[in-house]
Amino acid sequence: MSKAKKALIAYMTALSIFTVYVLMDTFVITKVYGEATADVSSNVLTEEEEDALEAAGGKQGAVTESNTEASDSTGTETNTEAVISTDTYKDENISVSLSEYRENDTTVYVADVQVSSPEYLKTALAQGVYGRNVKEDTSEMADNNNAVLAINGDYYGAREAGYVIKNGTLYRNTSAGRDDLVIYSDGSWKIVNEDEVSAEELLEDGAVQTMSFGPALVQSGSITVGENEEVKQSMSSNPRTAIGIIDDCHYVFVVSDGRTDESEGLSLYQLAEVMKELGCDTAYNLDGGGSSTMYFNGQIVNNPTGGRAGHGEGSERSVSDIVYIGA
Repeated sequence: MSKAKKALIAYMTALSIFTVYVLMDTFVITKVYGEATADVSSNVLTEEEEDALEAAGGKQGAVTESNTEASDSTGTETNTEAVISTDTYKDENISVSLSEYRENDTTVYVADVQVSSPEYLKTALAQGVYGRNVKEDTSEMADNNNAVLAINGDYYGAREAGYVIKNGTLYRNTSAGRDDLVIYSDGSWKIVNEDEVSAEELLEDGAVQTMSFGPALVQSGSITVGENEEVKQSMSSNPRTAIGIIDDCHYVFVVSDGRTDESEGLSLYQLAEVMKELGCDTAYNLDGGGSSTMYFNGQIVNNPTGGRAGHGEGSERSVSDIVYIGA
């Protein structure tokens, strides 16, 4: 065998090994950078957590005090006598009503949410930690955080850029140039571009949650996506997940089925039409496709298509984070 052929074989072998490593690093290898700090009474991280977050491009932020044994995050005693049915949940602080619609040959699930304080709208990280490729089913995260209602979030862990602020803590400040949904401590929502404002500035302004996926669907009551606009590499009809605000402390969580004989799926524009028709002032597209999952009153509401081998048809895809309603 000639030297040139041997060199080519060695090069191709090295390239194959490198390609496999890159794919494993991107989609499989788990990297934990720090523990989630959503339910602690102090906004001070340990030195180990702070070092880990610094290495990941993160910075500590403020965390709302919470005592789940005696009170909810607003300091109000929780009402254990909630009224619960298949499609409703109601206690003195949280009211959720679930509806099912047919739009564009697709089943759409809408949870209408009204709460006494914006602090009942929260996020949670898979396995309670911040990291790369750390994943858990939406239903598992919901159960672990006593969520009344939960949907999958922005799947921050599948990417290396995009702001990550969860429950008042800044974990990642690397811009991906996206339009983010920012939820502030006073309950207001705003769409911002990551290239126009730093994550630190958002935190100083009172941001408690960022969603870095997009795009924005509705702003000031008007649709903001084009009829042919799509998420990069996404099919035009998909399972979808979105969140919107109608008024102060009045939200809608929306998930649609798709990729099945029963449900074709929605385009981004069709999803935006749904959010506008629901009365949203601001609405935002979250991770969809196989990730789309709604969990309410201890049950999966929709028909997820991201199931793993051996988990049966319609099982969930594990994701890195959820948005939820809970005490």
